[in-house]
Amino acid sequence: MSDLWTQVEPLLAHVERPARYIDSEFGAVHRPEAAYRVALLYPDTYELGMANQAIAILYDRLNGLEGVAAERAYVPWKDMGDAMRAAGVPLFTLESVTAVRSCDLFGITMPYELTCTNICEALDLSGIALRADDRGETDPVVIGGGPCAFNPEPIADFFDAILVGEGEDAIVEIVAAHRAAKAAGLDRAAVLRALAAVPGVYVPSLYEPADRKAPAHPREGSGAPAQVVKRVVADLGAHRAPTCPVVPFMDVIHDRANVEVLRGCTRGCRFCQAGMIYRPVRERTSDDIVRDALEQLRCTGQEELSLTSLSTTDHSEISDVLRRLSAALRGRAVTVSLPSLRLDSFGVDMARLVSEGSRGGLTFAPEAGTQRLRDVINKNISEDDLLGTVRIAFEEGWRRLKLYFMIGLPTETDDDVRGIGELVSRVLAIAREVTPPAERGGIRIAVSVSTFVPKAHTPFQWEGQLTLQQVQDRQHVLRETMPRKGVDLHWHDSEISFLEGTLARGGRELSRVIERVWRAGGGFDAWTEVFALSRWTGAFEAEGIDPVELASSPRALDAALPWDHISSGVAKPYLALERARALEGTVTPDCSFGDCTACGVCPSLGVDVVLAGESRG
Repeated sequence: MSDLWTQVEPLLAHVERPARYIDSEFGAVHRPEAAYRVALLYPDTYELGMANQAIAILYDRLNGLEGVAAERAYVPWKDMGDAMRAAGVPLFTLESVTAVRSCDLFGITMPYELTCTNICEALDLSGIALRADDRGETDPVVIGGGPCAFNPEPIADFFDAILVGEGEDAIVEIVAAHRAAKAAGLDRAAVLRALAAVPGVYVPSLYEPADRKAPAHPREGSGAPAQVVKRVVADLGAHRAPTCPVVPFMDVIHDRANVEVLRGCTRGCRFCQAGMIYRPVRERTSDDIVRDALEQLRCTGQEELSLTSLSTTDHSEISDVLRRLSAALRGRAVTVSLPSLRLDSFGVDMARLVSEGSRGGLTFAPEAGTQRLRDVINKNISEDDLLGTVRIAFEEGWRRLKLYFMIGLPTETDDDVRGIGELVSRVLAIAREVTPPAERGGIRIAVSVSTFVPKAHTPFQWEGQLTLQQVQDRQHVLRETMPRKGVDLHWHDSEISFLEGTLARGGRELSRVIERVWRAGGGFDAWTEVFALSRWTGAFEAEGIDPVELASSPRALDAALPWDHISSGVAKPYLALERARALEGTVTPDCSFGDCTACGVCPSLGVDVVLAGESRG
């Protein structure tokens, strides 16, 4: 324990949830002898960050390297942040209560656009200059990674380097390159050039940022690649899932064992960024999944196991996995959860395998209320699929159902919005029809409606987003057509969705807005109880940027996009073709179940699709 603990400990009696800031949870790794130290930060509170699987994977991977210690850090809630500033306490790691600024590498995950002000807060609390250009030779290298790396420009000025893509192999190369550069006595500029030579690493200072006429491009003589191509782990089986992760002292979201069963999705939903940037599909074998799941449960004592992926029931051996886990866990009071289900009888069959006779709730995502709009977004399900699945589920004894929809999708009309309410009415009617009269009072349909945000590297990256008034108008239509009884309707905050769109589509000019908002007291903007749109609109006005134009104006197909220098592996002409098919209402089949659709990801990354250990080119 460092001397810094003597300053931290007195603060804990005066803040909410002090367990956020203490060490020695079961599974935490302590390596005081390590010469090279990495601080891994999730830019939100402990209870959210502890659920992040990517940090758990990197933590496990780094602590397996000789001479390297990886420790965790989180953004303190406002009460603790204020107390730390008043007492002169810098942001610290949990494991050894070491000041983050004294580490060699400061890794910050970039999970969601609205965590951007928290990144500023973490840097400032650490005593590290917000902007990379202002940092000195003794500062740690600040490196980001995560979903927002696929349009890193709004926050690029805050990072020395950004990893695009998957980190299991890349983080080892990054640490090796940094250690070698430090051992050679290179200055900070030379260190960053060495990191830029690692495939998948983007060093923003080496690039001229994009404008509306030209994409971002390397500065003359920088030696940086013209396009940064994402890193991908070709074979998930090469890396075991963490089998003894940290067990928190306090309640956190998703407090359970987690084993990733597959990565990627090829269903091709045109609005879904994750489905594009995590291609190609790669599976773990059933043997690996069962082995790692049972070992993680044994080590942590967790009472719930989640088999995670974008579409878990698409795993080619999922039936075998669930049967083996059900047999191994019978009588052990451990539940197995599937975060996503296919909209067919197979999805219900898989839910039955893990339910052990209990019937909690099922979750499905039709996304749109009409078949026309489902074809536009390439959802590849019909209303008959949904209604048939609902019939089977309620006949099997389920009484609670959650349905996910979106509003504001390209080409959407009021009739499509009304279609959501009409579809829910038909679902409710079938549920009541097949449920015994004595049990009908227990039927609940939860309907969650989000607002479409056009994201980089998707076929809809050129589209505009609904304005705030348009969102409110659509929500009114939705409310008027939704059944009143038996249905719980929730929708995402329209102001937060609007801001997400501006940040998702912007360039480096937005760093000035983000910094201004943070200096005005912004932070935890993903939390509705503290979010204030007025802070943002004031900052946009002060910087001369029109957020409505940024979020809601369509982009021309030949326009330079802020993220054109970042490659997800999916070819831009393919995205344009998929956009054209969307406007025609033409669906594209899932390549995992048929012919290649020529998205370009496999040849561009030099990998094959790996299904349960079998290579499929």
